[in-house]
Amino acid sequence: MLVGYARTSTLEQGAGLEAQTRDLTALGCARLFSEQVSSVGERPHFAAALDFVREGDTLVVTRLDRLARSVSHLGTILDTLTAKGVALRILNLGLDTGTPTGKLILTVMGGIAQFEREIMLERQREGIAKAKAAGRYRGRAPTARARAAEIEALAAQGLSMAKIAKQLGIGVGSVHRCLRKPDSTSVAP
Repeated sequence: MLVGYARTSTLEQGAGLEAQTRDLTALGCARLFSEQVSSVGERPHFAAALDFVREGDTLVVTRLDRLARSVSHLGTILDTLTAKGVALRILNLGLDTGTPTGKLILTVMGGIAQFEREIMLERQREGIAKAKAAGRYRGRAPTARARAAEIEALAAQGLSMAKIAKQLGIGVGSVHRCLRKPDSTSVAP
């Protein structure tokens, strides 16, 4: 059985979801799961699709980026599908992991995608270093220090660091740093 999965990241991408649904239906997917959610968040319909597929089925997506957010994520999905005896078909790549050639090509493509990501991150680090050297890079503005008065007021009310962090939407470590007083016993060199 062909089982389709369609996804877009935002509600504004309704046309994209409709196009995926149309393509998957035209291919003959007997069951279709679709959702409009980021690949980073929880994807209940994707989880339902993985639960639904059985040995001999093929999970079909229109594009690889509709399925996985990274090479390691793709590997996890493939391991799950393989353990269930389910193949993966990616339409825009003409790829079907039900064949040895399809498995090989997906593995090679995954390696290339990982290589591209590492090059992009290297270039990003080089750009940041260059901007820092030129004095143009400031980094992220500190958010907790700007809220020090709020943190101290909540601490004075007796709230724990964890409750303050949760209420203000910041990390517990940031709260701790704002509440920590300089050690008056230390001697500056």
